[in-house]
Amino acid sequence: MSETPDDSFELYDLKVEVVSPPGQEIYCSAKPGDSFELHGEMLHLPDGQGFSIYSLAALLPLLPAKQRPTHPNDWMSTDAEVACPDPNCPTRFRITRLAPRRFSHAATTAVPLTGAKDD
Repeated sequence: MSETPDDSFELYDLKVEVVSPPGQEIYCSAKPGDSFELHGEMLHLPDGQGFSIYSLAALLPLLPAKQRPTHPNDWMSTDAEVACPDPNCPTRFRITRLAPRRFSHAATTAVPLTGAKDD
């Protein structure tokens, strides 16, 4: 009987939360404490809450990297806040790693595993 290779991998769930100095005017239509979570490729917003597409555009390139395990000395492991893309807005977006979630390679792509790590 042939053994099926383990095709699993882990990504961190992420929480992105709006943080802003008290009393400062926010220009991106966010409110301190607004947030969303990222589970795999799925973005989850709380009911009734929106999120600026411009702020999201600034965050999107960082989220897949932040989901992956990184070396403790890598800046992606230590830096957690991203500035609002509006240079006049004091808002920051805090990215927090939550629990890791396990995924199956076969469930996320049609490309088969070849067995070699560096293919």
